[in-house]
Amino acid sequence: MDLAGVLLALLLVLVLVVSLLSNLLVLLCFVYSTEIRKQVAGVFLVNLSFCNLLLTVLNMPFTLLGILRNPQPLGGCVCKAVGFLETFLTSNTMLSMAALSIDKWIAVVFPLSYTSKMRYKDAVILMGYSWLHSLTFPLVSLFYSWVDYNSVYASCTLHLKEETERRRFTVFTIVFHSTSFMLSLVILCFTYLKVLKVARFHCKRIDIITMQTLVLLVDIHPR
Repeated sequence: MDLAGVLLALLLVLVLVVSLLSNLLVLLCFVYSTEIRKQVAGVFLVNLSFCNLLLTVLNMPFTLLGILRNPQPLGGCVCKAVGFLETFLTSNTMLSMAALSIDKWIAVVFPLSYTSKMRYKDAVILMGYSWLHSLTFPLVSLFYSWVDYNSVYASCTLHLKEETERRRFTVFTIVFHSTSFMLSLVILCFTYLKVLKVARFHCKRIDIITMQTLVLLVDIHPR
């Protein structure tokens, strides 16, 4: 193995350890903290951490094996299962992040009506949609046999073996990334820009109130 491969393997091990510890810590906090479990955002947070933890345990070790060993490290059926879960979990993770950002946007922009706009029922519905949405694409890819070991990524993921299906696979890939990753990116940008706008507005109000208070103190200070 060359130097680049060694560095890549070390980086992946570091990411694996950090991801494992951080997501386990989040799940432990959710289990032992009553305050977190009471919050609606906890539903999105635990789903996000659970998906990341499964990706860490199921996908990263096999990717590490693929880097260390050039041949495919897994059998056909196991590789398809890992590739199926990788597609499902990555999509579910992105949608969970989008749902969490929507929750924070409602909490900041509409604080007085947050409890009526975002309830546990709404959170469960959002997560249910996220799971159904995320399951659709790996099921389609599995049906068309587009899940296999990809030597470029050193992992079992979406992979086209027959060039005759290039157009269909390209359409599938565009739709998958547009409705999962691009959609999540747009939602994240929109919600956090709105939150930033509200935060800047409140900062300006605090600055004005502070200046008015200082002026008042100067005026009433005995000479």
